[in-house]
Amino acid sequence: MELQGERTIPASRERTWAALNDPEILKGCITGCESLERTSEDSLLALVAVRVGPVSARFKGNLRIADVQAPQSYTIHFDGQGGVAGFGKGSAEVSLASVTASQTTLRYLAKAQVGGKLAQVGSRLIDAAASKIAEDFFQAFESRLRDEAGLAPVEAPAPEENRLLWWGASAIILLAAAYAIFK
Repeated sequence: MELQGERTIPASRERTWAALNDPEILKGCITGCESLERTSEDSLLALVAVRVGPVSARFKGNLRIADVQAPQSYTIHFDGQGGVAGFGKGSAEVSLASVTASQTTLRYLAKAQVGGKLAQVGSRLIDAAASKIAEDFFQAFESRLRDEAGLAPVEAPAPEENRLLWWGASAIILLAAAYAIFK
């Protein structure tokens, strides 16, 4: 599975970078995330309860950040095990670009593989679940940064405008969905 997309974040590039590297913020933005802890300067360990179609499990996974060019980009490598439910592994390239002093474009390109029962449920269910996880993550992440800045809530975009986010499903399978589906 290869997915890509972008999202405008209501915060400076530096604040967005800091939030993306804060396990507590990420944990609070990932649906089903039971724990997310830093194991070293460039690694995280996560436990996430997730349901994809008829398959539900707790995924335990490792995330490793590489090729760091703060506060512009990094690559996230991940692998996760969900017992009999299956596994997921892959990587995502994440980059940030300033739009204004208070807006940042987050771009991602993710490549992921799944196996076990998770792979048997079919790509449509996986894509739909990943899309939902990505959208939920981005809404929570943006809301948190918007609240910190004292900005008014923004109405959610129409479903057609969210189509690119299912691409983010896997990229956020690395950034969020990796923090969600494959942990």
